[in-house]
Amino acid sequence: MAAEGLMINITAGFIKGRPKNDQPEVFTSPQRRAQPNSRKSWLRENPRSGSSIKLANQSADTVRKKHRIAEKRPPYAQMSSLAPKKRKIVEEPWDKGEQKMMDPIKTSSLFRNNPEIPEIHKQAVELLKESIFTTNHFSDLGELHPHLVSTLNNILKLSNMTSIQKQAIPVLLDGKDALIQSQTGSGKTLAYGVPLVQSLQSVQPKIQRTDGPYAIIIVPTRELALQSFDTVQKLVKPFMWIVPGVLMGGEKRKSEKARLRKGINILVSTPGRLVDHIKNTKNICFNLVQWLVIDEADRLLDLGFEKDITVILNALNAANLKRQNVLLSATLTNGVNRLAGISLNDPVHVNLTEKPQSKPSLTTKKMKNEQENIKENSNMYSIPEQLQQFMVLVPSKLRLVTLSAFILQKFKIEKKQKMIIFFSTCESVEFHYNLFTNALTSYSDSKELKQLPFSACKTLFLRLHGNMEQEARKQTFLEFSQSNMGVLLCTDVAARGLDLPEVTWIVQYNAPTSPTEYVHRVGRTARIGSRGNSLLFLTPSESEYANTLVTYQISVSEIKMEDILSTLVMEHIQRKKYRNKSDGAILQEVRESATVLQKVYETFVHSTKGNLLQAKKALVSFIRAYATYPTNLKHIFHVKSLHLGHAAKSFGLRDAPQKLNSTIMTNEQKRKLKPRMKRPAFSRDLSAKAQASLKLQSEFSSGLGEKFYKVKKKPKPLRDPSLQSESA
Repeated sequence: MAAEGLMINITAGFIKGRPKNDQPEVFTSPQRRAQPNSRKSWLRENPRSGSSIKLANQSADTVRKKHRIAEKRPPYAQMSSLAPKKRKIVEEPWDKGEQKMMDPIKTSSLFRNNPEIPEIHKQAVELLKESIFTTNHFSDLGELHPHLVSTLNNILKLSNMTSIQKQAIPVLLDGKDALIQSQTGSGKTLAYGVPLVQSLQSVQPKIQRTDGPYAIIIVPTRELALQSFDTVQKLVKPFMWIVPGVLMGGEKRKSEKARLRKGINILVSTPGRLVDHIKNTKNICFNLVQWLVIDEADRLLDLGFEKDITVILNALNAANLKRQNVLLSATLTNGVNRLAGISLNDPVHVNLTEKPQSKPSLTTKKMKNEQENIKENSNMYSIPEQLQQFMVLVPSKLRLVTLSAFILQKFKIEKKQKMIIFFSTCESVEFHYNLFTNALTSYSDSKELKQLPFSACKTLFLRLHGNMEQEARKQTFLEFSQSNMGVLLCTDVAARGLDLPEVTWIVQYNAPTSPTEYVHRVGRTARIGSRGNSLLFLTPSESEYANTLVTYQISVSEIKMEDILSTLVMEHIQRKKYRNKSDGAILQEVRESATVLQKVYETFVHSTKGNLLQAKKALVSFIRAYATYPTNLKHIFHVKSLHLGHAAKSFGLRDAPQKLNSTIMTNEQKRKLKPRMKRPAFSRDLSAKAQASLKLQSEFSSGLGEKFYKVKKKPKPLRDPSLQSESA
C-alpha cells in the first residue's frame, strides 16, 4: 500500500510540476529513440502519406486564417448578404440562416421577351350629343299630383327633368306604348316610374292591396331589381294604399308566395322567378294589370330570357289584353326590335338623337324584312360628353402588376376614388379579390415588400358576381353604394342599369365581347351630369380593338404603361429622393419594384394549395372566356394568339402551361374510372415454382374463382320418373 501511494504522489507531482507548454511524454520503442530522423526516412519510404499530411496541414492553415479574418469583422458582416448590392440591407444572422435554408425560386423576368407595343393614334370621331338636363321642372307638368312633385323635390332631390324624361313622361301620361332609347345614366327609371305612379294613384275607386298586381316591371338582374324597387318605394311614399314588391332569384319562394297572397300592386321581378311563380303559384293573378315595363331589354335577350319573356307575355295576354307597354334600352339591336314588335302596340319611339315619331318604321308589327337586319354599327351609341375614355396596351406578363399600380395611383396619391373593375369570369373575380385583400392591402409583416418604395394600400375591396349567394350580393351592393371610396371587382352582372353613386373610374381588365357591352360598362360612371373616367386594358395583339370602337363612334385616348408603373416609386419622387438620378436609373427602379411586387404575388399564390388551385381555375376560366368572343372579333381575340406562359404569369403562376390540365380538373370534370384489380405480390411469399404455376392458372383459368366450384348445384327434379331411374 505504501508503494502504491508513493507512485500516486510521484505522478501527481510530475503533472503539477510540468510546464504548460510541455507536451506529455510519448512512449516509443528503443529503435525509434536511437533514430532521431526516423520520421523523415519513413516519409521518404511512403511519399503518398506525406502528401496527404501536407494537404491536411495546408487546409488547417487556411481554416485558421479564415477564422482570424472573421473575428476581425463585426458580427452582422460575418455572413454573406443575400440582398441586392445597391440596397445594402443589414439583417440579423439568424434571418440569413433561414434564407440560406430556402431553395432559390426561378422566375422569368417581367420585362424580357415581351411583344412590341404598337403606336396608336387617336382618331377624330363625331359623338352623338345628348343634352342631359333641361330647364323644365316637374312642377311644369300640370298633370302630376302635388304630393308626387314634392316627393321628387324633397326625397329624391330632383327638380329639373332630364331630356329623356321631358320627352317620355308626356307620351306615357297619354296612355301610349313607347320604346325609350337613351344613354346610360340619363334617368330612364323615373321616365316610366313617374307616369306609372301618377296613373295608379288616380284610379277610382282606390287600389286595394288584395287586388293584386296593377303594374309589372321586368329587369335582368337582382341588383337592378333591388334598385328599381327602392326607387318605386320612394315614389309611392305619399300614396300608402299602393304596395310595391320585388321577386328575384335567391330568395325563399315560401316568403314570396306569402307576399303575393297578401297582395302586391307594383311587382318588380326578374324574368326567371316570375315564370316560376306563374307555373307554380296559384294565387298570382294578372286580370287587373295595366302596365308592363321591360327594362334593359337588350340585356334580357343577351342573357337568354327570350323564352321566359314569351311565357310572361302569353300569361298577361290570356288574362287581359288592355294594358300599356313600355320597352327601355340604351342600345337598339335586332332582338330589341323583334321584342318590340311582339310586345308593343303602335308605339312611340323616344330617342334624344331623333325627333319623336308617332309611328316609327322600325318598331311596328308591320316591319319589312330589310329593316329587321339592323346593323349594330349604325350610329346608335351615345356616350356622355363628361366621360373621358382611356386605354393602355400591356403585355400579358405585366397585366397584374400594372393593374395593381393603377389602383395604388388612384387610392394613395389622388385619394377619394371609387372604382369598378370588370372581369370576364367569376373565378377571376374571386382570385383577384383574394389576392388584393391579402397581398396588396396588408403586407406589413412581409420582408420582401418592405423593400418596395411604397407603403400598403389601405382601401375597401368588394366583389360581386353571379355565383355568390343572394344575401352576400345584396350586402355587397348596398355597402358599395353607401361607401365614399372603394374598389368593386365584378363581372357583367353589374354592367346594366345599376346607379352606383360617385363612381369615378371604370376599369375593363378584360375587353368586352361587343361595343354594346362596352357602352353599358362605362355607363356606370358619369351619370346624370357628373364626371367620370374609364380605362380599357388591351394586349399588343388586341390593339386593333381600338379601331373597331372607332367604327361605333367611340374614341379612346392612350395612356402609356410606363406612366402607370411609375406610381410604384412616386412616393420617393415626391420626397425628392430621385433628384440627382437620371431617367434610366428611375426606370430601372420602377422595373425592380414591379418585379418585387410580382414575386410577392407569386409567393402568396404558391403559399397554399388552395391559393394555387384558385389561380389555376381563374386562368382556365379566362382562357375559356377568351374563346367565346363572337366571330366578327375572332381576328382580334383568338386563343391561338395568347401566350399561355405569359397569361399564367398574370395570375401569379410559375407552372408551365402544359402542367395545368392535370391540376385544374375539378371533381365534377374527372372521369369516373373503375378501380383496377390489384395483382397479388408473387415475389413476397411464393417460390419460383409456385409463381410459375399460379401464372399458368391465371392464364387458363375461367375467372370464376375457387368458390364457384365449391358450390354444388342440386339437380332439378325431372317430370318423367323413367328418365330419373335411367339417369340414376
